[in-house]
Amino acid sequence: MFGYIRQFADLGEKFLAIVAYLGAIVLAICVHEVSHGFIAYKCGDPTAKLNGRLTLNPMKHFNIMGLLMFAIVGIGFANPVPINPYNFKNRKKGMLLTASAGVISN
Repeated sequence: MFGYIRQFADLGEKFLAIVAYLGAIVLAICVHEVSHGFIAYKCGDPTAKLNGRLTLNPMKHFNIMGLLMFAIVGIGFANPVPINPYNFKNRKKGMLLTASAGVISN
């Protein structure tokens, strides 16, 4: 990321590139985590909904260490969405769909 930003000569362009990069990361993380919870909910597990994790509010999903890693290394993580596979109507299918939902959403 920093190599890409260094190519801009103007400080305003650098600032705009950083804001756009962070905005894209925030959106991607939120959609990714909500997708896990939403599919789990559709498969019969209300755990994510009961914990308030079916929201695009970034504060519900971010982890401080994961954010620092995104900023410094370019790879990070968020708080995992809680699920209970015992609530799924079909446990194997529910786990498969829930696990793949985040990847597919991104």
